[in-house]
This record gives sequence, C-alpha cells and structure tokens, in this order.
Amino acid sequence: MTLVLITADELPEAMLSDHPPVVLDVRWQLADRHGHDHYREGHIPGAVFVDLDDELAAPATPARGRHPLPDVADLQAAARRWGIDDGSSVVVYDDTGNLAAARAWWLLRWGGLSDVRMLDGGLGAWRAAGLRVSSGDATPRSGTVTLTGGHLPVVDIDGVAASAAASTAVVLDARAAERYRGEVEPVDPRAGHIPGAVSAPTAMNVGPDGTFLPAAELRERFSALGIGDGTDVIAYCGSGVNAAHEIAALEIAGLTGALFPGSWSQWSSDPERPAETGS
Repeated sequence: MTLVLITADELPEAMLSDHPPVVLDVRWQLADRHGHDHYREGHIPGAVFVDLDDELAAPATPARGRHPLPDVADLQAAARRWGIDDGSSVVVYDDTGNLAAARAWWLLRWGGLSDVRMLDGGLGAWRAAGLRVSSGDATPRSGTVTLTGGHLPVVDIDGVAASAAASTAVVLDARAAERYRGEVEPVDPRAGHIPGAVSAPTAMNVGPDGTFLPAAELRERFSALGIGDGTDVIAYCGSGVNAAHEIAALEIAGLTGALFPGSWSQWSSDPERPAETGS
C-alpha cells in the first residue's frame, strides 16, 4: 500500500539522507489568505511555500468551481519551480491538520508522483517535537519532473449526479456538518448538499492534535457510513480541497475514493442541479 503519512520523528532523518524529500508548505484557509506571511514567520527548514489558489488550481469559474484542477502543464511548471525531479520524494504539510496540504498530496499523485506523503500533524507536530523552524523564503533549485495526470480517479459533475441518483456509489460530503445541512453557506451560491450525499466532515478524520486517527478507527468511521472493501466512493467538499483529505483518510483505512473536483462550488452554481437541506 502506498504510504500516506510521515511523522515528525521520521522527517528529520529523511531530510538528512542521501535523497532528501522536497518539503512543501501549503498553508491556506478559506478565511485566512495570509498563508505566505505565516510561512515567512516560521516554516520547516528548506520548505518551499506553495500557493494553493494560484499553483494548485486553475482560475475559478462558476462552470468549473472555485478550485478547478490545474492543467497538467501548469502543475508540472510549478512542481519544477519547487525543485521536484522524476523520482523525487515529496512531503507536504500545513498548520490545519493537512486540510490544505492534502490538495498538494492528491494533485502530485494524480500527476504521476508515487512517493508523496503528508507530515502527520503538520507544523504543530514539528514544533511539538522541539524541532527548529526557519523564517523568510526558501530558494529552491529548479526541478526536472515530468507530470502526466490521470493517475488518481476523478468524477465529473454528471458522473456524480448519475451515481447519486442510482445509488451506485457512496457520495461523501467532506464539509462541516452545518454547511451540509444548509444552515450556513459562507461562500457558495446556494446552501445544502448534493441529493443522496452523506455528511462526513474531514475534521473527524483527525484527533485534537491534528494527526490522523489510526487506520482501524478510520475504517470503523467509514464502515458506519456504509463503506467497505470494494465500495465505490466519491468525495466532494466546497471546492475540491478538503475532499482530498477525505480521500487520504480513506486510503489510510485501506479504502479508495474518487474526487469530484468541482464539488459544491460547481454544483451550486448550476440552477438546474437540485439541492437538499437538513440531515
């Protein structure tokens, strides 16, 4: 099974090895667009800042959502700027339990890299281990990686609609439960959720310290949602960011899921698509 995580104890040893990983800082939050400032204040030594809005997504449109998948050529150019080569190992992290870093984890694996892991617990785990941080901006060398895309499953909006209507897949809504129920909607055109989707907030994939729950606990969680070996699963969220975290949690549990990149931001922008509210 592909490794998803690396611990704060394991990462320093990897960084001192003959083939150190490229470390990427993906600090981003919907309500805080100052990730680069936070990075400059303190980051893992050598880590390169990644701008989620500009480098991990194509420009937003109502027809495609707030964070459409970037073109492979654009993702490859960014990955080369970060210093990634073919065969590089990559470690990504943030300071919110990997809710943002999971987007980089998913995209780079979708692009064709096989050794991409998240720092379990993110920057908080690094600091808790007593490890030093650097300030300012790192200056990476240029990489030579070639990305091709299509290495992880994706479902488009029509595929999600068909799967939900026919109950051929479990459709997981990774947003906060109150957004799923339609009680609040801070950013997208309509409140509610895709009819037939099941609420599975990503915040429940991690413990209080921001580290992922053990595989057995995650498996129990997904089993309670009707997911087991061989179940077709589609994950979505607001714009395809937190849903990548859901797919990572599924993989840790030994399960698999496909990403609906447009997510609720795309679905809710189309008045012809139905929406449900409540639980």
